[in-house]
Amino acid sequence: MSRLAEIEALLFIAGEEGLSLRQMAEVLEIPPTGLSQSLEKLSQKYQDDEESCLALIQSSGKYRLVTKEEHADLLRRFSRTPINQSMSRALLETLSIVAYKQPITRVEIDDIRGVNSSAALSKLVTFELIASIGTKDVIGRPRLYATTEHFLDFLGINSLEELPEVSELDLEAEESQLFEERADLPDEDLDELEDSPELSESTLSEKDLPEAEGLRETESADFIAEQE
Repeated sequence: MSRLAEIEALLFIAGEEGLSLRQMAEVLEIPPTGLSQSLEKLSQKYQDDEESCLALIQSSGKYRLVTKEEHADLLRRFSRTPINQSMSRALLETLSIVAYKQPITRVEIDDIRGVNSSAALSKLVTFELIASIGTKDVIGRPRLYATTEHFLDFLGINSLEELPEVSELDLEAEESQLFEERADLPDEDLDELEDSPELSESTLSEKDLPEAEGLRETESADFIAEQE
């Protein structure tokens, strides 16, 4: 695998949180100077490739993959797409986890689901069902996500207390079942459960809500699906 491909893979997995030069250098085991040159080459590669929608930006000390400015109108139209259509299993899982475990980071969601949730989070932010409410006070300061007022309206409830009650034991059993289901699936079916590699503008608009206890993904996802 080429060095540029390795960098691209890391940035893709990092999603909207991005990676610092030091973080990438440590993972790739190369000096920051050489990495900076590779990042410049990758940025230029995106600029020169009219067939690519991607661009590399640096802000707040982090590098991120985003879509090019010329695709802004397309993404705005997508962001206005009605969500009265059925949401995918990945979106329902992610939304359920945020609803019951908020505030929560992407990495914590990934640990529960067993797959990368960047695409699902971006879509839910676009649909204004969740929002970024700040950062967690740990290394890297990852974003914290919570549900919005629109989420309550979407479900037709007045507060998070009206969500079905589930226990931590339910959560552990459900997580185990979820992972077993994924392990039994052939690669082509497993790929369908993964989030699609869509990247949205980092400028999409993203309220501190109390943390709810427990999560049982199937039960909570089914409840949310029934409200659509």
